[in-house]
Amino acid sequence: MTTHSDAAAGSLVGPLTLDALQGPVENGLDRVLDEIRRIVVSDFGMIEEVNDYLLMVRGKLFRPTLTLLSNHVGDRSDPRAVTLAAVVELVHLATLVHDDAVDHSVLRRGQPTVNALWTHQVAIIMGDYLYSRAVIELARLGIMDAVRIMGTAANEMSVGEMRQLTSYDALEFSECDYDRLIAAKTASLMAAACELGALVGEPSFRAPLRRFGHNLGMAFQIADDLLDYTGTEAETGKPTGHDLRERKVTLPLVATLREASPAELVAIRKLFDGEREPDDDEIGRVVGIVRERGGLDYARRRAMDFAEAAEEALAEVAGGEARQSLLSCVVYATQRSR
Repeated sequence: MTTHSDAAAGSLVGPLTLDALQGPVENGLDRVLDEIRRIVVSDFGMIEEVNDYLLMVRGKLFRPTLTLLSNHVGDRSDPRAVTLAAVVELVHLATLVHDDAVDHSVLRRGQPTVNALWTHQVAIIMGDYLYSRAVIELARLGIMDAVRIMGTAANEMSVGEMRQLTSYDALEFSECDYDRLIAAKTASLMAAACELGALVGEPSFRAPLRRFGHNLGMAFQIADDLLDYTGTEAETGKPTGHDLRERKVTLPLVATLREASPAELVAIRKLFDGEREPDDDEIGRVVGIVRERGGLDYARRRAMDFAEAAEEALAEVAGGEARQSLLSCVVYATQRSR
């Protein structure tokens, strides 16, 4: 079995960066950006204005990278993978725009959100626009399995967001609830991204690459939730304790609640029961409890479990540069600092 440390090996030297992982598909990613611009073009001024802003503050194209790398596994590739990768990124972007509006977030990756710069109504409409343009593009390609894969992922993400929104007693949120939430909100799209690449590449790799994407997504989200307790504003683009400020329970806190003393539970409950936004001292107190009670260590172990499951899935596909880059994606996802 490939070990997690083995994934960092190979020709990569020094800190593992996303740029290094994207090397084998760098040209394809440039075409993905061109495809996104083509797909979202509009003759309506407001839509064009928001589109331009979203493309300017775009993310790292991690999910399209997974699609293109999955398409190259087995030394097969298809130009349609570029369009499918663009669709994946558009659905991801639509989800972020909607999530920011739902959460009333004012920053994303350290930049103002659409709802902060314009209005919540504009954000909701723009999310719908991006989704609909993605669907139109899938219809143009005429690959029914691709429509099903992306439709299923979009549905799972929507249900996941609703589960989070209607979780009224946050501290009753169990580890099972957490797993189900991140499987829907994060892992579903990464699984779809990998499966789509294989769909127009080597179809026999669809199932293992889908499992790879799912487990990678689970590890990725746990690592992201850990950053809320260990990162700084400069590293993450959001203040440490952002989830706690929004009274969101993630795995480090779920694990802590099982070990906390009665006095510590009172401090945690006070933060979550209050109507005002908690201050830095309250956030710092709860972050300290999570660290002392092993919540961070437990979450790290679970992230590594999912990372190993992702690597095991890749053992079923052909070797080569693309497979090595996918293995390294696991290390990047679990060890990144932002």
